[in-house]
Amino acid sequence: MSATPPLFDLLLALGLVALALGCLFDRHLVRACSVFVGFALSMALAWWQLGAPWLALAEFSLGAGLTGCSLFYALGVLPPGSPLPSRRDWFREPFRQAAIRAVLALAWMGMIGAALRHSVPVMAYSPMQQPLLLAGVAMSALGLGAFALHRHLLRRLLAFNVLGSGVFLLLAGLTGTMAHAQALIITGLGVAWLGTLLGAMLIRRLYHLQGAKALISDNESIRQKRQGP
Repeated sequence: MSATPPLFDLLLALGLVALALGCLFDRHLVRACSVFVGFALSMALAWWQLGAPWLALAEFSLGAGLTGCSLFYALGVLPPGSPLPSRRDWFREPFRQAAIRAVLALAWMGMIGAALRHSVPVMAYSPMQQPLLLAGVAMSALGLGAFALHRHLLRRLLAFNVLGSGVFLLLAGLTGTMAHAQALIITGLGVAWLGTLLGAMLIRRLYHLQGAKALISDNESIRQKRQGP
């Protein structure tokens, strides 16, 4: 893993989880996408600390650069054009459904953590020696839970990318950053960007064909009820 002091890796892991929380649960979509760019840059730093400079370069270009641009394109920010009717997600999940999804996400995180504890010997005795691996578990659980919880298509794209980053970090923690592992992760980063670009194009197309109804009809109806006739 990393040759740097454990404290630095711990701070980096905490920063990754904090940024993942910010981009997944901020209802202001432009701000959430901006936080995601910071998350991708932090992922590039994590790859560098893990001794994988090619992964750091791929994350910087594909994650922070191209994926960030794709998300802002979906919002109509880049290039300046016809923006979405609302850049804030107004939909609120019923508490019972949100609680059930949160419990399922925590259960999934626990199962992954238990599997890692048995597959990576150091995790059984000194889990804090692998803070980035623990961050990968948390990011995967957060991404999966957010994907199940959110209804806005753009927020699901964000969850998809955070989930992928967590899985890639877990893969690097389990297999190391050897050449074949780096090639596999770079391929995954490329596929994730293409999936995000396709999702962004579909969001824009749906909006142009059907207007706001195709994207956030539930959100707008709730907002209109709150504001009154």
